Amino acid sequence: MPEELLRTFRKQGYQLAGRHSAVKTCHWTRQSLLTSERRVCYKQKFYGIRSLRCMQMTPTLGRCTQNCLFCWRAGALDLGLAWNQTLFPPEEADEPEVVVEECLKAHWRALIGFKGNPKVDLELLNLALNPVHVAISLEGEVTLYPMIGELIEEFFRRGFKTVFLVTNGTLPEVLENLSREPTQLYVSLCAPDEETYVRVCRPAVKDGWERVNRTLELLESFSCPTVVRHTLVRGLNMRNVEGYAKLDLKANPTYIEPKAAMAVGFFLNRLPREAMPTHGDVVEFSKRLSELTGYDIIDESRDSRVTLLSRLEKPIKWGCFNAPSHP
Repeated sequence: MPEELLRTFRKQGYQLAGRHSAVKTCHWTRQSLLTSERRVCYKQKFYGIRSLRCMQMTPTLGRCTQNCLFCWRAGALDLGLAWNQTLFPPEEADEPEVVVEECLKAHWRALIGFKGNPKVDLELLNLALNPVHVAISLEGEVTLYPMIGELIEEFFRRGFKTVFLVTNGTLPEVLENLSREPTQLYVSLCAPDEETYVRVCRPAVKDGWERVNRTLELLESFSCPTVVRHTLVRGLNMRNVEGYAKLDLKANPTYIEPKAAMAVGFFLNRLPREAMPTHGDVVEFSKRLSELTGYDIIDESRDSRVTLLSRLEKPIKWGCFNAPSHP
């Protein structure tokens, strides 16, 4: 990876882990510590994933198959660097055991500074230093990592209660051959049609739209809950709700999450702040999507500008004592 890109990641607060992985303390983990859990992530509200005990990581720092306009992360394209971000030679990959161990160390380094903060309860900090939930997402396209199924397995082996996997759907062949399913699988679908996809997601692979559609067709084959997330940008991809509905019905996910793209980081280098939708914008979009799909709006989080649609009456609470065991 180019050194300039690495420097940018460090400035943005990423803790590097091994040769190609990274951890970054989530906003909601910090808020949980600073407010004694009065403010938490929508995933805690929706799914019972305790923000305090969650780690977000990536095994593919800087590597991605898209260059989304709304992404708050830095990319080689943003910095004018000539680097093929879609390649991940297997010989360059750390073993899953190394990835998990180095990420846990990085998570500890990122949080230990809170020990001197008088607002932070030390008992809560000790819990935060020992995460039991992980989101494999954060940065890049995580399914480029050659041993992604084995990485999911390693997190479970290390005692993690939940492993959420987030993908942009451009590598359906990886999902089709996944050796271990996550607790919950997210697919980011940020366009209702190919023209919008090319303009907004700026794929770095030729047949990106076809690949995303193949992934949507695969979702019903998973036994774990699945989520189609629509990251919404005002003036760019909030039109043609009918197109989203058609794709959602094809995928038939457990949940649909329309969510506002957040105007932070490199988002503001490419788009005006006003491109971030309000929560009201997201709710109106969701109401129309609900009418078209038959999925009900079963929850929402104003702070995160997100709604939750499902055919279930209420979401599965993975982080609770009565949560179902993972298959």
